[in-house]
Amino acid sequence: MAVEVETRGGVAIGFNKEKKSDSTTPPIENTALLTIRLPSLCPAWVLTSTSITSVTFISFFISVFPNGACIMAAYMGTRGTVKEATDFNPEADAQKLKAAMKGIGTDESAIIAIIAHRSIAQRQQIKMVYKRDFGKDLDEDLKSELSGQFEKVVTGLLKTAPVYDAYELRNAIKGAGTDEACLLEILASRSNAEIKALTAAYSQEYGKVLEEDICGDTSGMFKRVLVSLLTAGRDECTTVDEALAKKDAKEMYDAGEARWGTDEDKFLTILCIRNRSHLLRVFQEYLRIAGRDIEDSIKREMSGNLEEIFLAIVRCVKSKPAFFAERLHKSMKGLGTTDSILIRVMVSRCEIDMLDIKTEFLKMYGKTLHSFIKGDTSGHYGKILLELCGPEK
Repeated sequence: MAVEVETRGGVAIGFNKEKKSDSTTPPIENTALLTIRLPSLCPAWVLTSTSITSVTFISFFISVFPNGACIMAAYMGTRGTVKEATDFNPEADAQKLKAAMKGIGTDESAIIAIIAHRSIAQRQQIKMVYKRDFGKDLDEDLKSELSGQFEKVVTGLLKTAPVYDAYELRNAIKGAGTDEACLLEILASRSNAEIKALTAAYSQEYGKVLEEDICGDTSGMFKRVLVSLLTAGRDECTTVDEALAKKDAKEMYDAGEARWGTDEDKFLTILCIRNRSHLLRVFQEYLRIAGRDIEDSIKREMSGNLEEIFLAIVRCVKSKPAFFAERLHKSMKGLGTTDSILIRVMVSRCEIDMLDIKTEFLKMYGKTLHSFIKGDTSGHYGKILLELCGPEK
């Protein structure tokens, strides 16, 4: 019996033996880098007639598909504050969520207790069971019951990682104006597998090509850097070519500090293509040659969105947790809160590396992320963010 992995809406979380192949179904090796997505998953994990755990499925997936481990690793961090709930019961969770929205008023605390304490994969199962049992979409019911920033967090958590990224990118470029900060934050920080997955999700969710939409909303060298990142062509090995590292550092110095004007092409070629280990060595060599950090040179030589995206790439190479800690601090410092950044980072990183982000935040700013969120937010919005953040210590 053939087993088909479903392909709509998010991360690989299950498969269905019932669906028969037909001429319109593409072979599995051609389905969007196997970024398996599931809004229509059957109630239980299925293989022949046996229910299996998500852990067993992951083992199956990795053993069957050559790049399965890479795909899973892209979406399942080990340093998140949100973990899989033990003794998980999607039927009971669906019933509790329905009860929380029944009658006059909404039990927001009950919603937080479930949504903020289930993994992405578990939330997908809850959504499926909810639709099966009540004939309605959980996302839509919650959207109609909730409002404001709290609603954005809850509905964001119900999306799978690629779909959430695609949703954020779509919002960044649709309508009047462009949220360049969102574009560079997502594309500078995602792995090749994650970029391929979000690109496929964007196409399926919106019927458009992400690269074309971004090109229509951006221009110049900033656009070219985004397009380069969208190709998901970065070398992801750990090899360092010492001679090439010295050559790259010298070429970047010659393209910027050592000349009048800046040859941005050199920065693009090196920063968007070389692997992380290699770039860290390039940055060391650059410091030796130029007498200043590569970030300082980028600030001196560039401006605007181009400066910001090259800085984002460099900072992600150095430390993604530190990069996101800085984004979170920026969203809350001074008067007012940039909720879009705060929500996006908390939702997208809570299951991946939030523990490390919290550590970096404390190291960089001398205060806990928990205390910043508590001081800058309120109500159920603040409560759910604090749950995603995890305990203060």
